[in-house]
Amino acid sequence: MTARPLLPLLLFALLATPSRASMGSRPETPPPSPANPAPEASEDKKSARQEAEGWYNDAYDAVTKAKEALAAEKPDTKKAQKLFKKAIDRATDALQIDKTYYEALNLQGFAWRKLGDYPKSLDAYAACLRIQPDYAPAREYYGQALLESGDREGAEAQLAWLKKLKADDLAKQLEDAIAAAPATDDGKTGKATKDKDAKSKPETKDTGATGEGQR
Repeated sequence: MTARPLLPLLLFALLATPSRASMGSRPETPPPSPANPAPEASEDKKSARQEAEGWYNDAYDAVTKAKEALAAEKPDTKKAQKLFKKAIDRATDALQIDKTYYEALNLQGFAWRKLGDYPKSLDAYAACLRIQPDYAPAREYYGQALLESGDREGAEAQLAWLKKLKADDLAKQLEDAIAAAPATDDGKTGKATKDKDAKSKPETKDTGATGEGQR
């Protein structure tokens, strides 16, 4: 007598339960909308800064190899020249992605300086320092480039900046270079601006390390 009332309830429960096939045909969560992509996709994609850093690292490696070519027992100036030009190109690639990449501008200034193109070197350093005025390595490099191009007063202005920034080691290096440079009657250094022939030859001087690992 007690079993009969249970039958209608069992039949109702079976009809109300969805089949296993219908459950398996539906996703557990809704797909992401185009405006809200899955986190995995955004994590795998490189940021613009990371891409720029990749180009900068290539440029830095090229400068390092160029210095090694010049420091070899038989200096290979042609190889060094090609590597400095490669460094400039790779730094340009980095700057096309991130125009504020002041380290890339500093590296370009160094490479142009070693190629003997002082106008381009000075422009690159100036652009770097417009973005990051307190970047001490660029101040020291800029001072060296100014000194080598015949602008002693400009080099001394960079020395004053380095002292203001309390970059004592860099200030000492530039100060020693200024002291060692012979002065002419007009107060400028005896090292005149490089002629056109010098622009095609990388310099082999001054190969110590600074904040960028170059000199």
